[in-house]
Amino acid sequence: MSDNRSALLSQRAAVIFLLGALTALGAGVLTCVNGGTLASAALVGGAAFGAGVTFFHTVID
Repeated sequence: MSDNRSALLSQRAAVIFLLGALTALGAGVLTCVNGGTLASAALVGGAAFGAGVTFFHTVID
């Protein structure tokens, strides 16, 4: 039985999105611990995700 299924994401894309999610989680937790509200932590996390994905896309070849 041959495995001809195509992957939903490439390994590179999965690593980039994982690192972006970890960056967002870290930024959100640090914002919340520093006294910010959950809403501000979510906004900071979203911005950090976008910046992290852009950064890791350019760095990882």
